[in-house]
Amino acid sequence: MRIVIVSPEAVPFAKTGGLADVAGALPGELADLGHEVRLVMPLYRMVRDRGFDPAPIARTVEVPLGERRVGGSIHVMDDPGREGRLKTIFIGNDEFFDREGLYGVKGEDFPDNASRFVFFSRAVLQALKIVDFIPDIIHVNDWQSGLIPLYLRTIYNLDPHYRRTSSVLTIHNLGYQGLFWHLDMPLLGVGWEYFTPEGIEFYGKINFLKAGMVSADVINTVSETYAKEIQTPEQGFGLDGVLRSRKKDLFGILNGIDMDEWNPETDGFIPNNYSADDLSGKSENKKVLLSEYYLPESMDVPLIGIISRLADQKGFDILADAWKKSWSWT
Repeated sequence: MRIVIVSPEAVPFAKTGGLADVAGALPGELADLGHEVRLVMPLYRMVRDRGFDPAPIARTVEVPLGERRVGGSIHVMDDPGREGRLKTIFIGNDEFFDREGLYGVKGEDFPDNASRFVFFSRAVLQALKIVDFIPDIIHVNDWQSGLIPLYLRTIYNLDPHYRRTSSVLTIHNLGYQGLFWHLDMPLLGVGWEYFTPEGIEFYGKINFLKAGMVSADVINTVSETYAKEIQTPEQGFGLDGVLRSRKKDLFGILNGIDMDEWNPETDGFIPNNYSADDLSGKSENKKVLLSEYYLPESMDVPLIGIISRLADQKGFDILADAWKKSWSWT
């Protein structure tokens, strides 16, 4: 198949969270299975700061954005190990993407994020035509690319380039939806008839993630459990009804890992490598970690670590309460 994966971030190019790990690993896995894959993402400042400098192709995109037209560049980078089966396409625009952060700085979202990701979404569909890649599937991720399935059903509905293209939306975190005030509607390039409770309206605002949810052919999320949870009022963030209405098209697929990147036998970031056949290095790593954090060396006491944002939805309050009830503290 010919597959396009659209993501606002992907390793090794730019990352703020776990989405980047998935979006960075999945294209290579699909290419190794024999599919022809294109990863598409913005050309952020972070991409260049990490040492990547993809050269632009000769042709550019021009996106209508409200009453103005905004130009952008297209950059293509080959994956050297996959013989042309995998390429990364970057959408460049210094006004929108040459910034310190990806979506904001110091905990504050950029005020023009609606413009930034309307531009990105429409530029993606233009760029695929320019590079002459006709996709069987466009796989979009989270709110930043949630408009693309809507555009496939509206602006590009009769475009022969996308005549046989199906869309998949992956929801990595339902708590982040891309909510913008209703006066941004002209930026989208679709009519007000889509600003309804059945469409992309959400309590008086535009909801980019909901646009993908009501428009994509298939929706999936990061596990079977999460797929069930987000259909409940407790975990649905106001969109549980929409998800229940699309229950037959909603699937949970457990996130995988890059087994080359996360391999303790070869990992260069741990002091002692180990394997399933010889776990001795694991104990030595624990000793080093305890020492680095000035903790007592007690090998029979569990050591728990987590990489996460301190957000309510991560469940730290539940974990802390469970510890209090089940552990004896001294």
